Amino acid sequence: MTPIFRTSRPGSAADPSRPHIILVGLPGSGKSSVGRTVATRLDRTFLDFDFEIERREGKSITEIFGEQGEAYFRAKELALTKELQQVGNMILAPGGGWITNPDVVGLLRPPGRLIYLRVQPGTALSRLGTRRSLRPLLSRPDPGAELERLYGQRRAAYENADHIVDTELYSLQRVIEKVLELASSVG
Repeated sequence: MTPIFRTSRPGSAADPSRPHIILVGLPGSGKSSVGRTVATRLDRTFLDFDFEIERREGKSITEIFGEQGEAYFRAKELALTKELQQVGNMILAPGGGWITNPDVVGLLRPPGRLIYLRVQPGTALSRLGTRRSLRPLLSRPDPGAELERLYGQRRAAYENADHIVDTELYSLQRVIEKVLELASSVG
């Protein structure tokens, strides 16, 4: 049975013969904003992991982390990733920490392609603004230091993506165009 992802855009086929495009990067890198637009332009389904997990759990990510902890959330990411093995042709935006588990990433790659939306921690924090309070790992006393720490832990995994788009060098529209070019070349 094909899984149903209710937070994704209806109408586009989740063709298993076409690989997923997976946008990775720090919170604030633009995964959701870029992903939604790219999916619409390519007539693909967009899936934001955090929104899908929130929908399924009936709770915010902050509540999930607070009540069940990070390990529980990562297990939900794993389960969702396993479901996504059965389909293809989607633009995916997993949470920033998804990349830290190579076994989870390996469920979709290959054939899925990773595009790293690179951003420096300070810029990411600025882009998040007041929305950073919705990010459990950034709700600590010094969110800037926490984002630097996360970046240090995740940087090598991010840099191992199939493609890198530096979001600080380009406008949002140009980042979208670059991701469209890369996604179109995948299939």
